[in-house]
Amino acid sequence: MNHMVCKLNNSDDFSVDRSVFEVNLTDKKSYHWTFYQYYRRLFQFPKFFSNEALDLFYISLMVYYADRKVLRSGTYDAWTREMKIYMPVLELDKWNENKFLLEKMISFLSGDIWQFEFRKRELNEKEKKVSAGIIKTKKKYSPDAFCMLSGGLDSFIGAIDLLSENKNIAFVGHYGGGKGVLEYQNNVKSELTKEFDLDEKQFFNFFAAPIKGIEDSTRTRSFMFFAHAIILASAVDKDIKLYIPENGLISLNIPLTNTRLGSSSTRTTHPYYMNLLQLLLTNMDIKIELVNPYQFFTKGEMIQNCKVPAFIKRNITKTMSCSHPDLGRYQRENAPSHCGTCLPCIIRRASIEKAYGADSSVYRDKDFNIGKAVTELNSYKIGILDYKTTNSNTSFKIQESGPIASNQDNFKKLYRRGMNELTTLLDKYNG
Repeated sequence: MNHMVCKLNNSDDFSVDRSVFEVNLTDKKSYHWTFYQYYRRLFQFPKFFSNEALDLFYISLMVYYADRKVLRSGTYDAWTREMKIYMPVLELDKWNENKFLLEKMISFLSGDIWQFEFRKRELNEKEKKVSAGIIKTKKKYSPDAFCMLSGGLDSFIGAIDLLSENKNIAFVGHYGGGKGVLEYQNNVKSELTKEFDLDEKQFFNFFAAPIKGIEDSTRTRSFMFFAHAIILASAVDKDIKLYIPENGLISLNIPLTNTRLGSSSTRTTHPYYMNLLQLLLTNMDIKIELVNPYQFFTKGEMIQNCKVPAFIKRNITKTMSCSHPDLGRYQRENAPSHCGTCLPCIIRRASIEKAYGADSSVYRDKDFNIGKAVTELNSYKIGILDYKTTNSNTSFKIQESGPIASNQDNFKKLYRRGMNELTTLLDKYNG
């Protein structure tokens, strides 16, 4: 068991003898995060963040810290780790009541075993300063909804569709240390601002990463990403929706082959995870509804049904879908680009070809020639062959990454349509 102590006040003297890491989030020695860096931007909201959302935000930071700091290698199965976080919270009773739900949710998301032990805390000096600033500021920004904006194609389409009906939307992004994320987030922000005449106050973008994180198979980044939006949304004086746009096939997270059950398989918006997170928000009295409008759309269908078709077609190459856009540095490339062979790239390529017949995006290795690309292609081809031979038996297939309790017929139909998009693309290549 990896024991980790979190502190949020300098006066906190809590400790455990067996702790592996002790992290004080009020300093920057071990964790760089920017939520309060431009704190005056936070003054524009109607009220200070709810205690429950504040607690969730710090929990997400600590979960991500543990995820990056503890290696999977060396565990009994070279994957599953055991983590225990000692967490100070404002709403102690509520978190103790929902402790097992939180543990269940994070364990499903990361594939590890998580435990939490909570203790009572009070607001720290930074939180008091932001709260006072919000009270004093007369201008109060109250968006009608929040939407995640990652720089990817799905969130770009989600933003376009929302803005085509209502411009009063706040967008939240997050970026890490590698190249290729922030650049494309700025791309889509710039294009959306020009097209819909938006204001700078509508966009929020945050950085958060442990110093010297060593584990790369990080599945919990999405939880921390969402928590940034949730804490902002808690500062609005009304029940509000948080849109998390992602195509249904990637959301289902069905591995093409058994070799893709590990680090390549993430559960960012899996319906089971999203239901657990929504239940946690409800139980904690955080008045936010999570919405994925594209749960039953393939990525190709998202493009085809975009509400401003000319705009998305003109700007589709300005989005980034690749899971590792900065790896071109090994080929001495100066700018980030799509690799063309990772699963997100394959789904992107298939969707654009379905929508437009051709794809003008730049891919580093469109023909599967570099490094392990041939192995990747063979893996995909095996998955497509398995799909073709078992196409009629999808009831169990859609459950491979997590339980699907409702809408099974819709999920089965979605899976078939998504796999057909991939098949059309991959049948062009000999693996």
